[in-house]
Amino acid sequence: MKFTLGTIAAAILASSSVASAFVVSSSQRRVVTTTSPSSKLSVATEDNNALFVDETRASVSNYYGKELSTSDDLKTNACCTAGAPPQYIQDCIKNIHPEVVSKYYGCGLCLPQYPLDGANVLDLGSGSGRDVYIASQLVGPTGKVVGVDMTDEQLEVANRHLDYHTEKVGYSNVEFKKGYLEDLKDLNLEAGSFDVIISNCVINLCSDKEAVLSECLNLLKPGGELYFSDVYANRRVPKALQEDEVLWGECLSGALYWNDFENLARKVGFTDPRLVEDDPITVSNADVEKAISESGNDALKFYSATYRLWKLDLEPHCEDHGQAVIYKNKACCGGAMDRYPSGWLLDKHHYFEAGKIHPVCGNTYKMLHDTRLKEYFDFIGTFDNHYGIFEGCGSTIPYDTEEDAVSGKGASTGGCC
Repeated sequence: MKFTLGTIAAAILASSSVASAFVVSSSQRRVVTTTSPSSKLSVATEDNNALFVDETRASVSNYYGKELSTSDDLKTNACCTAGAPPQYIQDCIKNIHPEVVSKYYGCGLCLPQYPLDGANVLDLGSGSGRDVYIASQLVGPTGKVVGVDMTDEQLEVANRHLDYHTEKVGYSNVEFKKGYLEDLKDLNLEAGSFDVIISNCVINLCSDKEAVLSECLNLLKPGGELYFSDVYANRRVPKALQEDEVLWGECLSGALYWNDFENLARKVGFTDPRLVEDDPITVSNADVEKAISESGNDALKFYSATYRLWKLDLEPHCEDHGQAVIYKNKACCGGAMDRYPSGWLLDKHHYFEAGKIHPVCGNTYKMLHDTRLKEYFDFIGTFDNHYGIFEGCGSTIPYDTEEDAVSGKGASTGGCC
């Protein structure tokens, strides 16, 4: 993923790349300065939470529906990506109307990298529909993709080009719904009906993230996953920054402290959150650095990150049951995925080289065995024996520092968590 971020009143933030994210290059972007005197949001308390939710929704909807015409109007690059997409994604984008692509405000390639043929996919915060129209081509005519967004202007763009998309790909499997992510239960979506739920730099804009995650768990099929990109912080974002309307719209003020997020995911039933990739977001503007420092928040850091949360019966910690898996060689038994013949990445700590025996914890075993991934692996062992905690599990911040990103350290190819 590649991210850049900007000023508190008008800012630029910059970051380095991670392989699978893409879209607007930094050379195509312009800096926009804002001096809006009304960029404040009230912070929730027990007495004013409903007002906070309404104000936040109205602010975000107005920001993405009226203030922004294209991605070039963003004050920062926190909600955008840069870097070339894989060729198969480029081929999908060629079939999407240019207006849809120009209004893309996401922060990562939010599509799990395995075959999605026939899958039912839900896109939360689908905006103008870019990721929906990409996913539509990957699931094919036997699959279905539903996009949910609360912004009329964005939905208008998405719906305007439904016929264009149908003509381009030769089938119709897309639907857009208006609604709030905190209130997905009101949209008459069938429980347990989605194989994959995706979201692209949107959940951090929601005021009740627990409600969003809980309903995602309800909507997923057993063995399905929530696969999404978002922005996180190394500590809880202070009230002064939470009140800034522009920073909220730019995906910063709503960023969860990483450990609060992982604990929240576990609380609702996503027992073992897996970090797929991350990148530090560094402030590169002197005025921003000064503002952060003078407010006493110069130690606050933001990270772009992609997580996958599985709907599986998993253990609270990574336990060693003496199991192992082998990612099949392409020539064997149906073999590896066509796009990944040499190996496949489950998460930041698990890259499976084809043909090699990889020891795994019980949770990783289930993520591969009890999901759509089963056909691509051979499995060794059962749950009959237990050998204690899987070595290497810990609870320190999982993201790479700027130094790690520059040196190439970070993602490992073995161990667990």
